[in-house]
Parts: sequence; structure tokens; C-alpha cells
Amino acid sequence: MTRWAMVADLRRCVGCQTCTASCKVTNAPPPGAQWRRVIDMEFGEYPEVRRAFVPVGCQHCDEPSCVAACPSTATRQRADGIVTMDYDLCIGCAYCAVACPYQARYRTLHASFAYGEPMDSETVTNQESRLAVATTCTFCVERNDDGLARGLQPGVDPEATPACVNACIAKAMTFGDLDDPDSNVSKLLAENSHFRMHEELGNGPGFFYLWDMGAIDPSSPLPPALDGEGIRSAPAAAGRMPIPMPPMAS
Repeated sequence: MTRWAMVADLRRCVGCQTCTASCKVTNAPPPGAQWRRVIDMEFGEYPEVRRAFVPVGCQHCDEPSCVAACPSTATRQRADGIVTMDYDLCIGCAYCAVACPYQARYRTLHASFAYGEPMDSETVTNQESRLAVATTCTFCVERNDDGLARGLQPGVDPEATPACVNACIAKAMTFGDLDDPDSNVSKLLAENSHFRMHEELGNGPGFFYLWDMGAIDPSSPLPPALDGEGIRSAPAAAGRMPIPMPPMAS
């Protein structure tokens, strides 16, 4: 079996937002939707302050709440764990957005542009089929499938790998097969301390975060937020941060 998963190394992420930009360019989500975001977080009190940049988005869970909530079967989960969207079946109810504990789903009712009229690039990327329906990150599933059909390996060959991973200037993001013990993601998880957001909910996220407390000087006092478990709860709380979204239709 294959279980595609993403790993983000919080020790390497510099918060440059290149992953966000590359996702926008590659997938053309509707205006106002950011399928890949990076949350800037600080912990502790001066002068003992630490900072972390946390990439977030669809977690492609083992038990995705969005799939269970969808009344039209537009939201589905493949055998390889990737959660997909069928825009033709979506009725725009946004039940999936309400059910998702990671606030990773968007519904944009109308296209809006920064300068009123769309620029040339916005005209090219604007897709009417993605308005008034739910949208979300799909781990660039089309790239993965096309690459596999050509004998490429997702997570290794750039043409078969999610755009955000390819674009990361700090090499903080990795994509691969969780069910393969020799894959890049399996090795990273075996060799590093890691956590997942909201594990207590039982969704089984397919997005893992590396955070090695040993990388911090043990001789320096740590604030409570970084005393071992705090970094787990803090990014989890970030997942509950309100996300600006267009109002839902009545």
C-alpha cells in the first residue's frame, strides 16, 4: 500500500512564504484562498523568546472529518490517503469547512481582485469552476499521478512532487510514502522527534512536524511554552486561529 504524507521541519522553516506563493501559481486557488499557509509564532517571555514558522493546510487525515460531513460525496479519500474534491458534485454547502478542525477548506462565492479589474495573470488563473464550491490542498495530486504514470517517484522527482515542497528554499518540507520504511518521510520520522496537530481528535493527520528539543542549548532556561510539550500544544492551538473567509451563502 501507499500512504502519501508531508513532513515539515520547523527547525529549518524560515517563514519565507515561498511555499504559499508556489501553491498559488501552480494550483490557482480562488481569490482569498491559501491552500498552503505559514503561521508565524512566538513562545515565552522576554528575554527567553523562541520563534517558529509553522506551515499549515489540509492534513489529508486517516479519518477526515470533511469526507464524513460531505452530503454529496464531492469530498472523497483515495486509497493512498489523499483527500480530493469533485467540483461538479459539490453543492457549496460548506459542511466540510465547518467539520475540518484544521480550517483548511475554503469557499469563495465571488472572484475579487486587488485592483478591481483582473490583471493578465489573474485572468489566466481565474477558474469559475472553483467559485461557490469547497476547495482545498490536494497534495498536488495531478502532479503525483502524472509522475507515477511516467515512472517518476513523488517526493524524489520534482515533476511528481507537490509544488510547495519543490519551492522550499530551506528544504524544510518533504513528501513521500509513509508506508515505505525506506522512504524519505519514514526515515525523517524515525530519526527525529515529531508531532501532529490535534492528534487527540483521532483524525490521524498525514502532515507531520519535526521539532527537536535537543537542538536548544540545555544549559539555558526554557520558558514554559518550550519545556518539552509546549511546542506540541502551541502549533495545535494555531490550527484554531480564525481564518478570514468570505461570508457563507444563506
